[in-house]
Amino acid sequence: MELPPAKPLKINVDEKQTVSSLWLRPTNARACLVLAHGAGAGMDHPSLETLARDLGERGIATLRYQFPFMEHGGKRPDGPRVAHVTVRTAVSTALGLTPDLRLFAGGRSFGGRMTSQAHAAAPLPRVQGLVFFGFPLHPAGRPSTERGNHLADVHIPMLFLQGTRDALGDLEHLQPLCTQLGRRATLKLLQKADHSFHVLVRSGRTNNDVRREMLDTLEDWIDQVVSTDGLYL
Repeated sequence: MELPPAKPLKINVDEKQTVSSLWLRPTNARACLVLAHGAGAGMDHPSLETLARDLGERGIATLRYQFPFMEHGGKRPDGPRVAHVTVRTAVSTALGLTPDLRLFAGGRSFGGRMTSQAHAAAPLPRVQGLVFFGFPLHPAGRPSTERGNHLADVHIPMLFLQGTRDALGDLEHLQPLCTQLGRRATLKLLQKADHSFHVLVRSGRTNNDVRREMLDTLEDWIDQVVSTDGLYL
């Protein structure tokens, strides 16, 4: 299926700040994912560009957006207050673009965590599920579950797409956390993948294998959530 080019849009975070976004809707869209970037690369990073195109080919629209620090070339991620407002504004923008689509939100690493924090503080309007592309549960080399405590206040389905070599998601901590969250949480382990979903050559797998498995899981999970309205929880 041939996809249209992504449409650039501006999002007004507040009276003083505006950030960029990219809206991509395939003709057969059945859902939309509001997609946040990580701490180290913005919405234009090739990995997010590829992810948006791959999702579009599967009938899932995306709204990618920048956090203010990335928009202005900063190195240090925004604090939670600014990040949460940005997430809410992006979701509000998506609501206006997608009155006919089921809405999901999430993102890569930092972006996914800021999305879940925002939702835990006050539910994001009409968002039916959260998607984490590598949830950053702790800093590298310092395993803990503190960064996941807020997830207990998220009462919609959550999908964790996590590499088994992810240095920011020690499985001895992440798996029990997901178990505690019960049926709200679906944990998909991508074997031998790191935090960027890359695998070593000697692993016998390729990055494309990981991406395909990740997309298959995400598509199936979205369809399940949509078909049950989250009632399987």
